[in-house]
Amino acid sequence: MNAHLKGRRSVLISSVTACLVITAASVAVAETTVPDTTVPDTTVPDTAAPETAAPAPAPAATAAPATTPPQFADGFGLTVVSQPEWVGDAGRTFRFSVAAEQVPTPTLLAEQEPGTHVIMVTLPEDYEATSTTRHPVLYSLHGGVDRPDTVTNLRIAEQSTQDTDLIVVHPNGSGRGWYTNWLNPGSLGPQNWADFHLDGVIPFIDANLRTIPTREGRSVIGHSMGGFGAFRYAQRRPDLFSYVGSMSGGLDLRSAEQRAVVVGSLVTQVGGLPTAGGDAIFGAPFWPYDAMWNAESPAHDVAALRGMGVAMYVGNGGNLLDNPVQALIEHRARETNLLAAAELTAAGIPFDFVDYGDGADWAPGCTGKHAQEPCLQADLDHFVELVTQR
Repeated sequence: MNAHLKGRRSVLISSVTACLVITAASVAVAETTVPDTTVPDTTVPDTAAPETAAPAPAPAATAAPATTPPQFADGFGLTVVSQPEWVGDAGRTFRFSVAAEQVPTPTLLAEQEPGTHVIMVTLPEDYEATSTTRHPVLYSLHGGVDRPDTVTNLRIAEQSTQDTDLIVVHPNGSGRGWYTNWLNPGSLGPQNWADFHLDGVIPFIDANLRTIPTREGRSVIGHSMGGFGAFRYAQRRPDLFSYVGSMSGGLDLRSAEQRAVVVGSLVTQVGGLPTAGGDAIFGAPFWPYDAMWNAESPAHDVAALRGMGVAMYVGNGGNLLDNPVQALIEHRARETNLLAAAELTAAGIPFDFVDYGDGADWAPGCTGKHAQEPCLQADLDHFVELVTQR
């Protein structure tokens, strides 16, 4: 590329970034599912996620667990920094931290420890009592400006898997990792999130827990940014997953709105620190430099999902005057899900599509917004039923 084109490209990137920052910053704020509150070390506080009129009940409290959680050994590019410790009071969920060769310096939200990744795991109630039984695993990918070890993520996972033979793993995806190997990470160093999860976390979990380490024993779902990631992981590695789900995921990376969300998460502090250039993940978001954006669009790669269970959940935003940002983001997410549904239909691939509108008939307290605990609880309840009955 000659110097003139390089200079022109830089100017264009800067111009596009400047135009998108205000809108994308608002969008990125709306991405978050819960306040920046991690699960405390002992009990789950009685707090509700924003936009929650009638929160799902927390799992019933039990006596403090008498056993210690499983202990983990290094492997697959992951080094254990802190061993698992129980969180909550049900004796089912623990968290631990690792350092990862694939992403040695993740961008950080408040209170996250530099150079480490927290992973939260919820076990079946009978995991300790059945020392030889292997269990299926659901990988749950969090949204943007979120983290794996939140009170809400714990509460939803434990509620959805009560009396269910299923391990749920919440890996760190950063406030803006986008579940992708970044194209231009620059001074941040390697940001190979797909490699971290697919080649690191999954075999690491299989090596340290009694999982069913096959495609048939593994599923993936995510919310918002995580819904995008779940579809891309299933499309990238259909040999790893038998079922994929998206909860209000942005599935059309060719749309200007979703590109604005990605760029905004990079160039503003809301997605974490340090910030990065707008072309850091997928390259420049405009023609003729947007080949990676086009190639990584989940709605346009549905053929890779053939033979896999597929489910999508989305609302319509409900009353636009009630939290208009969350309403608008959900409305736009719905448009990308409708596109994905049309592509799946055209390809002859069966799928479940729960388009629950304003949420009135989906779950008490769900009003169709983008990040409501009652909506997400109902989504995951339904998905867990699908994957455990397949």
